[in-house]
Amino acid sequence: MKKIGLIMCKSADLPEEIVQKHQIEVIPFKSDWPEAEGLPGNTTFDIQREAERRGIKTFAKTSQPSPKVFLDAYKKMLENFEEVICVTITSKLSGTYNSAIQAKNFLKPEQKEKVFIVDSLSASGGEALLAFKAFDLIKEGKTGLEIYKTLEELQPKIFLRVALDDPKWLEASGRISHMIAEWIRKMQKAGIFPLLGFKKGLLKPVTIKFGSKDIPTVLFNEIKGKTKKALSKNKKIRIAITHGDDIEAAEKLKSLIEKEMPGAEILFISLVSDIIGNLVGPDCLVITWVES
Repeated sequence: MKKIGLIMCKSADLPEEIVQKHQIEVIPFKSDWPEAEGLPGNTTFDIQREAERRGIKTFAKTSQPSPKVFLDAYKKMLENFEEVICVTITSKLSGTYNSAIQAKNFLKPEQKEKVFIVDSLSASGGEALLAFKAFDLIKEGKTGLEIYKTLEELQPKIFLRVALDDPKWLEASGRISHMIAEWIRKMQKAGIFPLLGFKKGLLKPVTIKFGSKDIPTVLFNEIKGKTKKALSKNKKIRIAITHGDDIEAAEKLKSLIEKEMPGAEILFISLVSDIIGNLVGPDCLVITWVES
């Protein structure tokens, strides 16, 4: 039996090869969008674009996994691993963390003490970077409790920035107000780019970048400025890039980082998953980083 197993939400946006390599159990979300049923497209973003073309004003609604989904995952993982670490999407956007906690309470006492649940207070790359830290600690032979404590300490040190093509999907979902959405649109038209990020688990505007309407450059300038001091001290920076079906923008951001930020390690580029994609919409670009 292997020592530590990892459970992650689909919202972590981990590439499939990483999921398979580390035998991660991925928790899915339910998505409901009746008006968009039958629309052509291979991704959430294809369907969103087609819905927009057809004048559909509704949006996909995503619901949290049930406690039973987590309970089944715990039992499955405990058949093959001595202990389990579960990392969830931020509890401020979803009831997923609560479902994970409820499920743990249905385990037998001897099983409960083997399951450790971490609220990422983030999403997408933020969850993924916690997974990569867990990989390191598992390799070092740390216990479940030690890994849990380290991930809890690391969580507030992870930075995520989202650049939106249009805030209408966030507005439609109720995650930001109409006033904030209009403010973002006006700023972007003036060449001023508001970036969103997580503050105590809530997705909010966190900074403003001037002088460019090019999203990859905007995000590059943000991470370069925020990590300059750390890189000057030869600290390592781990980075995840996720995108709303705009691989060219993601690759451009990757190229800028590789050319001008020695010491930065880009762990992966991947498509934003449905639960986040339903909120941020097509052509968004997300960068997440942490000092390692």
